[in-house]
Amino acid sequence: MNFADMDFQNLRLALWQCTQQSADVKGNLARLREAALEAAAAGAQVLVCPEMFLTGYNIGAAEAERLAEPADGPSARVIALLALETGLAIVWGFPERDSSGAVYNAVQATGPKGESLGLYRKTHLYGALDRAMFSASNGDGPVISLLGWKIGLLICYDLEFPEAVRQCALRGANLVLVPTANMKGFEVVQRVLVPARACENQLYVAYANCCGHEAEIEYSGLSCVAAPDGTVTAQAGGGAELLLATVSRRHEGFDFNRYLADRRPDVYRGLAEWPDQSRDLAVDACGTAEPTHSELAFAGSRPHVHQ
Repeated sequence: MNFADMDFQNLRLALWQCTQQSADVKGNLARLREAALEAAAAGAQVLVCPEMFLTGYNIGAAEAERLAEPADGPSARVIALLALETGLAIVWGFPERDSSGAVYNAVQATGPKGESLGLYRKTHLYGALDRAMFSASNGDGPVISLLGWKIGLLICYDLEFPEAVRQCALRGANLVLVPTANMKGFEVVQRVLVPARACENQLYVAYANCCGHEAEIEYSGLSCVAAPDGTVTAQAGGGAELLLATVSRRHEGFDFNRYLADRRPDVYRGLAEWPDQSRDLAVDACGTAEPTHSELAFAGSRPHVHQ
């Protein structure tokens, strides 16, 4: 790829919607090579893989511990060579082990020269499976620079918190990449929340999901890209697909609203410190607390874990 000929106003994305292949690192790296070659041939500049692509998501704590790698581990080196070969930036999910031995649900952006552009660790863990496998990060993720773009990284459930995407926007991001493993029954995320997050933060959101089954989990696909005015500019179906989309810094949606300019942080600066009154909303007329949605999930009353 000739960087001198690039139009830095536009960025060509490839969202790789694929099945999860559990605990098969070698096989997943081979699949990644095929996807990268296809994406590069289609003119993509960035390939985004699903959450925990390297090992599969629904693998359990013992396998996550066994398969976890440092950010500069053997798989990172293989992917760096692949990025250099194809000229792609590759955003890929994996279980990361830090120097203390803690294991995180992580995503790394590997640049087109094989360099690490940045690492993000999932902040908002959801459900017993996620919490059993991983430590939560402190949310201090990078905004990386690539081909004239400022890019934030989030993972799956993080996107469902308005604060997470807003933090990326306030750090200067004009694109947020979200590897995910969202399951059937929660398509509201792709259909409502992804466009809403893009619109309310005046940026692009690209959401790369899995498809198919992994043990008892069935993923919903529907990977998508939403523009800064909330318009969905690309949407996958429910099966395996390499979804291509071009994002443009010329998009009129960047001027669609004034939400960022009209913020009143002086009014809600202490929002995160306010007492949590969500339980009060679940109290019935007799004064008995009904279990909240999240509590039901943690108690295992739903058949699947939504991460």
